[in-house]
Amino acid sequence: MTHARLLGAVFAVLALAACNDSALPPGGTYNAIQGVVIDAATSRPVAGATVTIDTVLTATTDAQGKFAFAQVPAGDVDVVVTAPGYKDYSTPARLEPDKPLNLSVTLTKAPATPGSSSARKPARV
Repeated sequence: MTHARLLGAVFAVLALAACNDSALPPGGTYNAIQGVVIDAATSRPVAGATVTIDTVLTATTDAQGKFAFAQVPAGDVDVVVTAPGYKDYSTPARLEPDKPLNLSVTLTKAPATPGSSSARKPARV
């Protein structure tokens, strides 16, 4: 019985080794997406914006409005950027396997809505 187990283990290792052929194409090709988010009216960076790729990958912009994704599957992607006080931004993009994608996103302020803090009159004291 022990001899049969050893023979089975050797066969399994050989079978797995045969599948590890460097001539096979990679399981997927990845590349980087990076960019900056700026305010349309002031041209200043928007810190704290959320950048989402294909509803799965998310990053938050830093104080300079910059964001980065190191490994995104190459191909067509959907980019969505949201930030409090701004209109949502959405665009399709194409990530090539041999060229990182650099984005510059410009956000416009959302109109004030009744009941929001920017629409209220200051209280008199």
